[in-house]
Amino acid sequence: MTWKRKLLFYLLLTVSAVVLFAPAILAFLMSFMTSQDTLTGQIIPTVWTLENYIQAFQRFPLLNYLLNSLIVSLVIMLGQLILCSLAAYAFVFLKFKGRDTLFFVFIATMMIPFEASIIPNFQTIRELGLLNTYPGLTLPFFAIAFGTFLLRQTFKQIPIELKEASQIAGIGDFKFYLTVVLPVARTSLVTLGIYGFLTSWNMYLWPLLATTNDSVRTVQIGLKQLQSQETLNQWGVVMAGAVIVILPTLILLFLGQKKLQRGLAEGAIK
Repeated sequence: MTWKRKLLFYLLLTVSAVVLFAPAILAFLMSFMTSQDTLTGQIIPTVWTLENYIQAFQRFPLLNYLLNSLIVSLVIMLGQLILCSLAAYAFVFLKFKGRDTLFFVFIATMMIPFEASIIPNFQTIRELGLLNTYPGLTLPFFAIAFGTFLLRQTFKQIPIELKEASQIAGIGDFKFYLTVVLPVARTSLVTLGIYGFLTSWNMYLWPLLATTNDSVRTVQIGLKQLQSQETLNQWGVVMAGAVIVILPTLILLFLGQKKLQRGLAEGAIK
């Protein structure tokens, strides 16, 4: 690649990044604006102020919503890592009749949109008495086909001879799973963990349906409540709340970006 093509390539990447990230940049700038700046259409604040952030914490229980989202996201992430890794192990190392057929049926569920399963999930959670609880917010998302597929492709790279040798040495399935399989799949596990946390943190529809009590509602619901409470000249407060909400996901995404890209690339290749 010549230097002209390389310059054009990086120029296009820069322009694309600016266009895609522009809404987040504008939200960040608006969060430091006064009400007068937002009404006059300023792009750069004439006076930088933290008043919007102070009001965002004062006008609704933001810390409680953040804590709820953190708990729900961590529980879903851990549940997906445990169940998906166990399912992937069974599909790779355990031999039983109809294993491949069952796996393909399981993977076919990826074509079913979540919206189609909302009513059955809601009825199940309601019959179990789990509305307005953390289990009701997390249980429907523990088993996902994508995570099982990703880990199965990674586990298939482990030589089956290693499993046979472990059986001869008297090592059971669970110990082999803990001491050999999981360390080998560390990158894919981190990828699945980041993916599960981000998708759980950004959920809106299911927490809205499964909760009516603000004590267990997540931050996405709280952000919508804040937006509905504010008048048109208080967009700085709304943007401050939005910045606070997206900050944890941006930090996690930047910290795990390399492993996330590597894990997805390995899954696609395998």
